[in-house]
Amino acid sequence: MICIIDYDMGNLGSIQNMFKRIGVHSQISGDPDIIAKATKILLPGVGSFDIAMQRINKADLLGVLNHKALVEKVPVLGICLGMQLLTNSSEEGQLPGLGWIDGATHSFKGKIDKSNKVPHMGWNIVNIQQQNQMTEGFSGETRFYFVHSYYVKVENRDNCMMQTTYGLPFASAIVKDNIFGAQFHPEKSHKFGMKFFENFAKI
Repeated sequence: MICIIDYDMGNLGSIQNMFKRIGVHSQISGDPDIIAKATKILLPGVGSFDIAMQRINKADLLGVLNHKALVEKVPVLGICLGMQLLTNSSEEGQLPGLGWIDGATHSFKGKIDKSNKVPHMGWNIVNIQQQNQMTEGFSGETRFYFVHSYYVKVENRDNCMMQTTYGLPFASAIVKDNIFGAQFHPEKSHKFGMKFFENFAKI
């Protein structure tokens, strides 16, 4: 069962609807006991880094999430802010992230030409950096929908699964063992997003 984590920081309904469209069962929950039974975890996120980590801690979810990801090693997918939370830290806040993938989240502001508006919003091309179960079936011009003001820079290039350019090249999807992250919104990316979720469901 895919559990979509509910900590009041994501567009949960749209994600679940996309899974329904591809015939995959998912459950939305913020209950640690239900999350503990999940065979896959999807960590969504819209908003600010520190507030997200505060809510994860307040809801007593950190322990069960760490256990599922690092001990049981179930497949985990973080989306948008959820991907940023996988890293060690963010310029957006002061709190530590989950730290499951070594890297940091940076602001576009001050690092890209002012001709590129922030947030980065709309469709952009994604280049596959490595072949694995999540990138299976993607070739040629793969496009996803983005809405973000911060980007992830991983410490190890082996953790960069997909790369996109917006003023500078950045990791638009990351990976480490059973843990995956996507800066884009698969639930808003039509056929590309459907394929991405299908790949996750098959792992």
